[in-house]
Amino acid sequence: MEHSFWHDRWATNQIGFHQPAANPLLVTHCAALALPSAGRVLLPLCGKTLDIAWLLAAGYRVVGVELSELAVQQLFAELGATPRIQVLNDALQRYETDYLTVFVGDIFALNREQLGSVDAIYDRAALVALPATLRPRYASHLTAISAGARQLLISFDYEQSQLPGPPFAVLTEELSELYGQHYELQALARQPLAGGLKGQCPADEVVWLLQPRA
Repeated sequence: MEHSFWHDRWATNQIGFHQPAANPLLVTHCAALALPSAGRVLLPLCGKTLDIAWLLAAGYRVVGVELSELAVQQLFAELGATPRIQVLNDALQRYETDYLTVFVGDIFALNREQLGSVDAIYDRAALVALPATLRPRYASHLTAISAGARQLLISFDYEQSQLPGPPFAVLTEELSELYGQHYELQALARQPLAGGLKGQCPADEVVWLLQPRA
């Protein structure tokens, strides 16, 4: 999607993708990541998700990447936190507290050195927000900047012809193509999305654990 699409969604508060509570699938399956105490978790395209507050409360450190500065400002305001703000270059800013770092800008402008080490990735709404033409680049970039950190990934399975994305349907075969070279993929759970996708068509949410190949 064009950057303007997401900026417009935040500017007009069209953020139906923003959930009013921590995602139950994260709460149920976070343990599968086998995070160390105070482990650092990367949330790509994070918005102002309440999953961040849940992870922080669980004792983890969080690093997010988000295109919309408005979303990031709202995130810190809702957390009651005052971030330190640093302009890294023309493409990226960094908002930071002791336990939370959010890079503001295009995720493809973020490199491994700027990101620093992470113990895991939690991808709830990033891969599925991207069109098919961009997903291979995203998967490759995410793997590279995270040094192949293990992932908890949530995908949608539905008939794409019934509803234009985002979120897009990303099926097992595509996930294998995107990540199979570097990861072993394990489906942890599949469940119907209550009320269907946007209330318009049946859809399943699928929780995946991606573990680095030996």
